[in-house]
Amino acid sequence: MPVLLSSLALSSLVTTLRSAGCVFAEDEADLLAATAAGTDDLAAMVERRVAGHPLEHVLGWAEFGGLRVAVDPGVFVPRRRTEFLIRQAAALAPSPAVVVDLCCGSGALGTALATALDGVELHATDVEPAAVRCARRNVGRLGRVYEGDLFAPLPGSLRGRVDVLLANVPYVPTDDVALLPAEARVHEPLVALDGGGDGLDVMRRVAAEAPLWLAPGGSLLVEASERQAARAEQVVGGSGLVPRVVTSDELYATVVIGTLPAG
Repeated sequence: MPVLLSSLALSSLVTTLRSAGCVFAEDEADLLAATAAGTDDLAAMVERRVAGHPLEHVLGWAEFGGLRVAVDPGVFVPRRRTEFLIRQAAALAPSPAVVVDLCCGSGALGTALATALDGVELHATDVEPAAVRCARRNVGRLGRVYEGDLFAPLPGSLRGRVDVLLANVPYVPTDDVALLPAEARVHEPLVALDGGGDGLDVMRRVAAEAPLWLAPGGSLLVEASERQAARAEQVVGGSGLVPRVVTSDELYATVVIGTLPAG
């Protein structure tokens, strides 16, 4: 049951959130009141939010791709801009499709794509135990989630069969991690943010091995920043995939797609 607040109590909650730096205080107040199990729970949630915890961690969920995805504390919060990557993946996926979601975090990407399409065989991996536990809750019967580094935990039977390879790898340059908002820097795992010196270290590892796993005509999709796009395209193309860059001004998103030639 949502907590029903008087207009005065709601106004006070909005003021508290705004004073803590919450830009969308009114919306957050409504979400917190709608999610809390009671007044004591609401007070505890507000305390965590004021202390700087990400709203999604406080609520226990995030909206992504039209779904409500569980997001546990310490797990990377799926960004709205990454919905653009899922749109690109959905347009490329055959039916049925074998889909792999690397660095899956909460499992939001694979879950959203498998929900949007029919006949998806979904496999997801993450190196963080907390992420794997969360992803298993979200993926449920849609597929399987493995704990381990990138491709390592995947069954060998997937080699040469993957139609869509989602890899929302960390791509923040190491020196820029300190510049991230505290919500991410303090409360999300470093391994999900730090992409090495130029931000592309993990992407290089994924691109190098992707051709071994992709089916002919299959595609790798990775997110990058606008300033990394040219170098990321070179990384993907250097592995033998045919690269292209697509962008969304609306979501401020940049996605690099690498396709394994069918012939």
